[in-house]
Amino acid sequence: MIVVHHLNNSRSQRVLWLLEELELDYEIVRYQRDPKTMLAPPELRAIHPLGKSPVISDGDIVVAESGAIIEYLVETYGHGRLVPPAGTEERRRWTYFLHYAEGSAMAPLLMKLIFDRVENSPAPFFVKPIARGIARKVKGGYIEPQIAAHLDYLEAELSKRPWFAGAEFSAADIQMSFPLEAAAARAGLDASRPNLMAFLKRIHSRPAFQRALERGGPYELLK
Repeated sequence: MIVVHHLNNSRSQRVLWLLEELELDYEIVRYQRDPKTMLAPPELRAIHPLGKSPVISDGDIVVAESGAIIEYLVETYGHGRLVPPAGTEERRRWTYFLHYAEGSAMAPLLMKLIFDRVENSPAPFFVKPIARGIARKVKGGYIEPQIAAHLDYLEAELSKRPWFAGAEFSAADIQMSFPLEAAAARAGLDASRPNLMAFLKRIHSRPAFQRALERGGPYELLK
């Protein structure tokens, strides 16, 4: 039995969605973030030394990292579903976006989250203006332009085809969902980029996506 070690409001929601798309049986072990630090609880270290989510166990096999989990599940249980045929341009795009989502797209979004907290965190009155000034300078000079560049790139990609790998929905779209949901929640993705917003609307309407939400519980990134 596949077990998903599921952290609330995290990348592990994508794993639940993939499992629903593949119509596989699975169990969920739930973990809650610390409400102050938003970090994962230490109990996750019993599953993986870094104590992060997502992590799955499948018998004696433990797999961490979203992209690795997606590849494992598709290769082991997909039987050709949600992945284009090997050697095709669609497969190359599939592999690219499977890695791009975390390797490139998430980096500036995580930096924005960190510097937003620096800007808004309590601090002594004589330190706060300095911290705010540094945070705003880094965000305005680097982070926000980087996010905009990535969103413009992705908007252009989806002007050429309905899904990231090609004409058919695939696991690459599941992987790409998290950075786009994060961008819509806190990084300015809105109706000015209609292709990306249409993508989010399409994935949110999928029955498997809805089932994953029901199994996984509240998902704050969608607000």
